[in-house]
Amino acid sequence: MVFNYSRLLAALALVLVLEGILPFASPAAMKRLAARMQSIGDRELRIAGLSSMLAGVALLFLFG
Repeated sequence: MVFNYSRLLAALALVLVLEGILPFASPAAMKRLAARMQSIGDRELRIAGLSSMLAGVALLFLFG
């Protein structure tokens, strides 16, 4: 199996584009979100992160 670096780089580029939409479109909302995340507990953030990772893995499995 040959590893396709161009697909990996395209996926990373897409992540950067998606991550940049909110700060570009509404910096004030991004600041409010960052401030709110400070008040959320570690357990809740970990659960949210795990949920996000599992959803990503499921999407890769279904469409990849």
